[in-house]
Amino acid sequence: MSIVLDGSATLAWIYPDETTDAILAVFDQVIHKGAFVPDLWRTEIANSLTQGMRRSRFTMKERSESLADLAGLGIVTDNRTGKHIWSDTLELADRNRLTVYDATYLELALRRSLPLATLDDELRKAAQQEGVALLGK
Repeated sequence: MSIVLDGSATLAWIYPDETTDAILAVFDQVIHKGAFVPDLWRTEIANSLTQGMRRSRFTMKERSESLADLAGLGIVTDNRTGKHIWSDTLELADRNRLTVYDATYLELALRRSLPLATLDDELRKAAQQEGVALLGK
């Protein structure tokens, strides 16, 4: 079984001070079974790592190494995410008072019937209300 991996879980794996045993277990699963992400995931991760670099959390070299590590994993970008943005994703965002960005991860988990790995409290709450299994924390 695979999972849907969101940005918060990904970044907790990259930043050593945010890594937990639950996140290590998530990435063990990603390493062995892969993960699905929506189109926006790469942009979200690149932006967050750039902000972290600008805040001196790590260097440009470390950012490049982190991106290379992620690129080497079996993370598959879902090519149908955009087709659901103006329908199912918006409905999830409205119903659960989520950002559309967060609802994108929830929609993907629902559509693929996969657990969602996230540390975002609001997204976790919405996933529970929608009956999606959760990983991380």
